[in-house]
Amino acid sequence: MVKAHSIDDAVTVKELRKSYNTFSALDGISFSIRKGEVFGLLGPNGAGKTTTIKILSGISMPASGTAKILGYDVVNNPVMVKQNIGVVPETSNLYPELTCTDNLIFAGRLYGISTEKAKTGAKELLHIFGLEEKRNVLFGRLSSGMKRRLTVAASLIHDPPVLFLDEPTTGLDVMSARALREVIQSLKDRGITILLTSHYIEEADRLCDRIAIIVKGKIITIDTPEALKKSVRTEKAVDVKISPYTPFIEKEFSKMSTAVKYEKREEMFRFFIEDLDTFMSEFSAFIKGQSLSIESINTVSPSLEDAFVEITGLRREIMIQEKGGGK
Repeated sequence: MVKAHSIDDAVTVKELRKSYNTFSALDGISFSIRKGEVFGLLGPNGAGKTTTIKILSGISMPASGTAKILGYDVVNNPVMVKQNIGVVPETSNLYPELTCTDNLIFAGRLYGISTEKAKTGAKELLHIFGLEEKRNVLFGRLSSGMKRRLTVAASLIHDPPVLFLDEPTTGLDVMSARALREVIQSLKDRGITILLTSHYIEEADRLCDRIAIIVKGKIITIDTPEALKKSVRTEKAVDVKISPYTPFIEKEFSKMSTAVKYEKREEMFRFFIEDLDTFMSEFSAFIKGQSLSIESINTVSPSLEDAFVEITGLRREIMIQEKGGGK
């Protein structure tokens, strides 16, 4: 049941549908975003996240349903909608032949801002986004991380209260992605309402106040990250890193009576257990008998990834696939 519109809601979506030929991109999705909230649309590529952004920003028309931004209908009042939103598309859309400053000024002029006001705004945004030293550098010569930051800056030149971020950190290295997440957090602190689409579970967990999990055009659930984690059926588990690692050791794990099962996870092993004390007693003796050592050991709480897998029934791997098969 869709809750009634609240004056505290910046975005309201009701029964939104969109199809491309016989493909149903959105199948009656409904949600609302409170003012000042970071709301995440989390799902694999092809789930309908970008289609939602396109409809909310007036780029694409819905087949049916309604969507409003600060009370303005996206179909019936697109001009007011566009004045109140900033959009950061998945691929940066600024001009490679213009400098950082000129790109921001040009973006401001497109929104009807005077040149002088756009210059002042550009200077402030370059400072906020740590790009002052790059102000006269051509956009095409920036690193991928700097391009994303400037693209976010350009979306804010007209000081919109609502911001749409479509897969903001896709393709960025770890440091650039971290820097951009810090920028997003600072925008939240300024009271900007943010709709963030992502297929990075950890990113959604860090940034979002609430998350809607979307799969094949349908929203399966909406809740806070913490509530989603608590919904997971708890299995006692322990993550262990041993040294030195040798492949043959995995065959020996099956001989342990206190572990229900185990999984290899990057540099660690996750053991699902009945009782921690009896497991540790057997495991310690096992490691000593193999002339190995324990580098680290941690008990495991359910993660948002665990919640996603349990709620959707999808494999973990589906969420780490980059675009290739379309979205």
